[in-house]
Amino acid sequence: MSSFRLRPRFSHVIDMDVEGVGELITKYAREHADRCEVKSFPGYVSLHVVEKNAQYWSPRLSLSLEPEGEGKTRVDGTYGPSTNVWAAFLYGYMLVGSVGAFSGVFGGCQFWLGMQAWGLWIATLMLLIAVGLYLTAQFGQKIGAQQTFMLHQIYEAAVGQSVEIG
Repeated sequence: MSSFRLRPRFSHVIDMDVEGVGELITKYAREHADRCEVKSFPGYVSLHVVEKNAQYWSPRLSLSLEPEGEGKTRVDGTYGPSTNVWAAFLYGYMLVGSVGAFSGVFGGCQFWLGMQAWGLWIATLMLLIAVGLYLTAQFGQKIGAQQTFMLHQIYEAAVGQSVEIG
């Protein structure tokens, strides 16, 4: 279960209405409360690693349940870290991207005006930091891979189907 995506995901259709799918997943997850916690809202289910086994890089499986025709439900699942970890990476990318873009334009102007283009050095540094953030996210996914696999197994067992992560 290795993916180069920041947040691996899957999508498939189940022959059951939205409420039935939500109840099915919630019931199965609660029967396995020693392995995962479940939070359920209309059209949304979230599976988390139990708190005693959770770590900084522990994944969460967010399931969006949408009607797909008569008596069918499209399930869109997304694996990701906790909200705090995801927000830290998101803001990191936004900051690095903004500073990198600004300094790249500024450095390009410096270069074309024949000045010392120190802005390009900052843009290069921001690019290296962005690569570092991406590699850190990949490292975190590898640390949480076993727990991701466990959440995926729980989901597959609950719906009774094999689902490929893309």
